[in-house]
Amino acid sequence: MIDLGLSEQLMYSTVRIETFLNTGGIGTGTGFFFRFKEQGDSYIPAIVTNKHVIDGGVRGRFILTEADENGNPLNTEHLPIELDNFQQRWLYHPDPQIDLCIMPIAPILHLAELQGRKPFFISLDKSLIPTIENLDELRAIENIVMIGYPNGIWDRENNLPIMRRGITATHPKFDYNGTPQLLIDAACFPGSSGSPVLIYDEGGYTDKKGNTYMGANRVILLGILFAGPQHTAQGDIRVVDIPITQREIVLSTIPNNLGYVIKSNKLLDFDELLPDQ
Repeated sequence: MIDLGLSEQLMYSTVRIETFLNTGGIGTGTGFFFRFKEQGDSYIPAIVTNKHVIDGGVRGRFILTEADENGNPLNTEHLPIELDNFQQRWLYHPDPQIDLCIMPIAPILHLAELQGRKPFFISLDKSLIPTIENLDELRAIENIVMIGYPNGIWDRENNLPIMRRGITATHPKFDYNGTPQLLIDAACFPGSSGSPVLIYDEGGYTDKKGNTYMGANRVILLGILFAGPQHTAQGDIRVVDIPITQREIVLSTIPNNLGYVIKSNKLLDFDELLPDQ
C-alpha cells in the first residue's frame, strides 16, 4: 500500500528529460506521467512533454525511481533509461500549433519487469482535467503549483523535482487571445518546459463566490508550460519557447516571470491517435 500524502504523490508525477541534440548540445526539460485511453483498470501509460524539448534529439535519457515490495518508492534506487532515435519515439499532437507530444512507455515498463525491476511513479489522469463548468467556478486569481526542473535543477540523490508556486495571470476559463492557453505569474526558467501546472489546495479552499470548503482537498491540472514572453535589452517583447539549454541567455533576453500554458484538455486529443489496448 502506497504511504504518500497528496503533495508527495504530485512529487512523483514528473520526470527529468535530457535530450542529446543533433547540434551536439544537451538540453533538459520536464515530462510528466499521464494515463491515456483509460477504461476501468486499463490505460496506456505515457510521458507528456513539449515538442521543442525533444526536437532534434538523437538520444535521450531519463531516470525512473524503483519501488519496494510494498509498492512504495525507493528514492535512492534508480532505473536509468537511455534511448536512441529519441525524437522518433514521440507522438506529436495533431495540431502543429500545439506544442505537445507523448511517449507511450508500456514497452519500457515491460522490459523493466522482465529484469525484475519495478519503476515507481504517479500518473495524472483525465479526472484532473477541468470541464467548462469546473473552469467557470474558478476565481480569476488562483494559486498554482508548477513541478519540474528549472535550469535542470533536481534532487539527483532522491530523483525528485523542484516545486514552485505562482498564481494565474489570466482567468483559466478564458482562452488567451483566442488560443487554448492561459498565462501564469511564476518564474519560468529553462528546463521548465513541459512542467504540469496545477491548482493545488490541501485542507481547504475558497470558490469565486467566497464559499470556503474547510478540510477539502483540490487538485486541478490546468495545463502544461511551454513558452514565456521575454523582453530584449532594447525593450522589444517576444514570446519564445521556454528553452531547454542555457545558450539563449547570450541573446540578452530577460524573462518577465510570465508563462504560457497549454490548456490540459488538449491532452484528450491524443486518445484518437493511440491504438486500443
